[in-house]
Amino acid sequence: QVQLVESGGGLVQAGGSLRLSCAASGRTFSSNAMGWFRQAPGKEREFVAAVNWSGGSTAYADSVKGRFTISRDYAKNTVYLQMNSLKPEDTAVYYCAASLTRLRPSTTMREYDYWGQGTQVTVSS
Repeated sequence: QVQLVESGGGLVQAGGSLRLSCAASGRTFSSNAMGWFRQAPGKEREFVAAVNWSGGSTAYADSVKGRFTISRDYAKNTVYLQMNSLKPEDTAVYYCAASLTRLRPSTTMREYDYWGQGTQVTVSS
């Protein structure tokens, strides 16, 4: 059974940093794209960042460019999201996603086949 388990969320002051982790089990995603999405209260889930199968190509939402960095560790079958200079508007539940077919990073939810349960990130002003 494939599982994606996020961790690393929490409460942080504006300007602070957090690193989210997403550990995959049940199969390896070393040949596939993986991504992070987020959903704030009362809003739709939105794309945050994605990385291709090799880690050499990434994509970011305009709102997080220059502040967030996505990376992956093949040995640990884990993808990370380093979040710096956090703002109150970054407050949301963050979800990890993995694709069975995509090699290149995708900003589209429907191109991801597996999802984690999410981890809460709260940024106080």
